[in-house]
Order: sequence, then structure tokens, then C-alpha cells
Amino acid sequence: MGYRIEHDTMGEVSVPEEHLWGAQTQRSLENFRISTETMPREIIEAFAILKKCAALANRDLKKLDPEKADAIVKAAEEILNGVYPDEFPLKVWQTGSGTQSNMNVNEVIAHIAAKNSGIAVHPNDHVNMSQSSNDTFPTAMHIAAAVALNRDLFPAVRMMISLLEQLEQQNASVIKIGRTHLMDAVPLRFSQEISGWRGMLEKDLQYLEESCTHLYELAIGGTAVGTGLNCPEGFDGLCAWYIAQMTGLPFEPADNKFQALTSKSAYVHVHGALKALACDLMKMANDIRWLASGPRCGIGEIHIPENEPGSSIMPGKVNPTQCEAITMIAVQVVGNDAAVSFGASQGNFQLNVFMPVLAYNMMQSVRLLSDGIRSFAANCVAGIQPDTGRMQENLNRSLMLVTCLSPAIGYENAAKAAHKAYQEHLTLKQAVVSLGFMSEDEYDREVDPEKMV
Repeated sequence: MGYRIEHDTMGEVSVPEEHLWGAQTQRSLENFRISTETMPREIIEAFAILKKCAALANRDLKKLDPEKADAIVKAAEEILNGVYPDEFPLKVWQTGSGTQSNMNVNEVIAHIAAKNSGIAVHPNDHVNMSQSSNDTFPTAMHIAAAVALNRDLFPAVRMMISLLEQLEQQNASVIKIGRTHLMDAVPLRFSQEISGWRGMLEKDLQYLEESCTHLYELAIGGTAVGTGLNCPEGFDGLCAWYIAQMTGLPFEPADNKFQALTSKSAYVHVHGALKALACDLMKMANDIRWLASGPRCGIGEIHIPENEPGSSIMPGKVNPTQCEAITMIAVQVVGNDAAVSFGASQGNFQLNVFMPVLAYNMMQSVRLLSDGIRSFAANCVAGIQPDTGRMQENLNRSLMLVTCLSPAIGYENAAKAAHKAYQEHLTLKQAVVSLGFMSEDEYDREVDPEKMV
């Protein structure tokens, strides 16, 4: 491996000649040899969008030479097209402002731009013009999260909602026993149970879409501490306008740059909505695996797809693996939320210095939920089939059908009948008749599950 000499304000550094980064990237590589987590690809792409739009804004404001601006724009577009996937190796565990990743992008773009155009392009003076890591990193965080939510997660949730609507329609006539406290309760339609799952996801989508609006406010233009030092008037609005044009999302400059640099409450708000979605997915997956439990000794009211062998020792065993995957994802997202919440609380004075870990956890949560929902939908939910025979059997055996008798025989007499049936292994009908509360015909007229749902 050959090396070339790069320099920064601290001196010279040897950089592998096959790579396009500069001295500050190399210093970070050498100083932070920590674990394997690198800056999320979504953050790098957001930076490329930002650098392209910043160059265009600086050009329009007559601050950046058009030839240099064009070279920067083309270099950023190459990064967005995936031409240089190995040029962004820095770890999440670096400076809390993300300065080194900002400079990594600046250095790579400068080298690409210079190589392609034959003109000198400086990472600080040109690519980072009118910017600071302190406003570019939070801007990239917002761009990355908003784009991923709109591109990946929102469509996945809508797809799952649509799938559940179809299942509701298919099961509108199926009546089963309800359960509260894990105990038998009164009847309901299977479609009503499914509608609860659908309604949860609809609410979660509503929470996410509302919280996402706060990501459209960008810190760009605040530079080092929020005052906008070295940033020309109008740069923030013009840069945000170009970002909005590129992404199709309504980005705009934050009104208060001091808040935008130091507060990460928008991330807390969005990730809280992600946590709500994770919690509802956990509940839904648990419901499905309980209902599918068995096949002989569990509840067994539904069948789910049998995707792979479930045991290395028990032949024929099949497990609810998709439910297990989505519940593990839910656990991870809830854990990520704790990291996001705690990191966001550390906005000391004019800057939050936990931004890389905030970005890492946010993007992992969005990615996990997007992919997990699609897998859960395709490999489990789409294949749910009711076992109507088992549902009818459980419904007939349930003692909670007695609830509909309370108006006729009173709550206490209904309770006596339920206890007698349970203790003496009688049907509910036998218990009610033997206690003299009703005749068989009267019982048959009153106890109709169809009327109870």
C-alpha cells in the first residue's frame, strides 16, 4: 500500500494513496479505533445533498466561483450515486459534534472535484463555505431522518395497514372469544380484533407524520454558535430551498438557530413516535403468536405461515419466527430511544455534543422498523388464517357468555352459574338450568354470540 502526504492546520499526515480523504479524516481513523459502528450511510448521503445545495446557494450569492461550485455539485452527485462507498470509514464514536465526519465529506468532495475539474478545490474554504460542522451535522441529521421516514417507513406502515384492512374484510363473519388479563372475556368478531391492530398502526403513523414536520426545520446558517458568523445573508433560506427541491420535502431554515444547534428535541419527538410504533408492533406480534400457539396444546385459533424448521432437536416443530424478529426489533428501538433521550439532554451551552450517537440510533431504528414491518407483513401477517373450528369450540366453552345473562338473572346469579359450571365441569347452559335461573328455551333465546358483538 502506497501513501501520499496530506496536511491540515496541525501538520502533515500520511494517507493511503488509493483513498480520497484528507488529513482530518486520517487523524480520526487513527485516533478513534473504537468498535465497528461507522457513520450511517443515510447521514453521508444527507451530507452530500447538503454540500451540493450549499455550493449552489454560495454560487447564487456570488460568494463561490461558478466553476468551483459546479465541480462540487458534480462530486456530490457522484457520492449520491454510490460511486465512492469506501471513502467514508469514520466511526460513530468520535467527536460529539460530528466535525470529523463533516470534514470527511468535505475532503472527499474536494478531492473528487479537483480530480474531475482540474481546478483547486479546498475542503474548508470551498466545500464548507458559509458552514460549520455545528450547523451542518444537525442539518444532515434532520435531512437523513426525514428522507428515510418518508421514503421507507411511512410506505411500510401504510402497506401493513392496507393488509390488515384486507384481513378485516375476509374475517368479518368470524366470531371468537375475547380475552382480557389473559383470561376468557366476552365474544367479538375476529375482524374487530384485527381492527385494533390496524387502529394502532394508523395512530402511530399519525404520530410519526406529525413529529416529522419538526425535522423540516434546518440548523444551516447558524454556523459555529448560532450567530451565523461567516454566513452571507439569505444563505440559509436559499440552501434550504435547494434541499427541498432535491428531496421533495418542505425543508426550511429554523427560525432560532441557537435552539437548532443546541437542542435535539425534534429527534426526541420523532424517536418517541418510533418507540410508540415499536411498542404497538410488539403487542401485535405477541397477540399473533399467542393466538397461533400450539398446534395441539396452545390457543391455536389462527394459523400463520410455516417458514422454516423451528428446532434442531424436535422434528416437525415450527416456531413464530417473524413474530420473534419484530419483537426483537421493538426491544432494540426502545433501547435506542433511551440513548436518544439521554443524548439529547446533553445540549451544553451552544452545542449538543452527542450528535453522532443520536444519528446512529435514529437511523438504525428507522431502518429496522422499515425492513422489519415489510418482513413481518409478507412472511407472517399476509398468511394469517383463522381456525374457525377452534374458535367456535373455545367460544362455546367460554363461561363469560354468562355476561349477557346479567340483565335477565342478575349479576350475582350469573356469577353463581359461572362458578358452578367451572367447578363441576358443566356447560354454562347446564349450570343455569340446574340452578333454576332459566329454562333451556329461555337460555337459548338469550345466549346468542352474534348479538354480543
